[in-house]
Amino acid sequence: MKFRSPLLAVLLTVPVLASAADGLIVVESAHPVATTMDRFEKSAVGKGMKVFARIDHAAGANSIGRDMRPTELLIFGNPKGGTPFMACAQSVGIDLPLKALVWEDGAGKVWLGYNDPVWIAARHDAGDCPVTGNIAAALKAFAEAATAP
Repeated sequence: MKFRSPLLAVLLTVPVLASAADGLIVVESAHPVATTMDRFEKSAVGKGMKVFARIDHAAGANSIGRDMRPTELLIFGNPKGGTPFMACAQSVGIDLPLKALVWEDGAGKVWLGYNDPVWIAARHDAGDCPVTGNIAAALKAFAEAATAP
């Protein structure tokens, strides 16, 4: 195949790389990292979620003498949603419990991200799993409660 444009030739022959953020839903927050995570956690617990861990990545970095912008991870879930999700495809268990990450970027904006349950289901060939929509709706509600002004 002959290309008239050298740039087009390069673009068409370079393999397309999948973004590391595939399947990640990201929402900007109107609050600082800790407040956003507090609000997310309160919303999740209020709907019956169990919190397994809350990890302060910036504190971890600080413990080895490194600086990191505020970054917190929440690991949470509920067997009422997780068990039926894994019944559709047991390998979904690698993506459970659910996780939410809140971080401050270099410009000072705060973001909340979580894995899209629809993406998780597709990843495990369980796209028709009936609980996926319920889990997605719950995560969206938790994110909205956490990030709204």
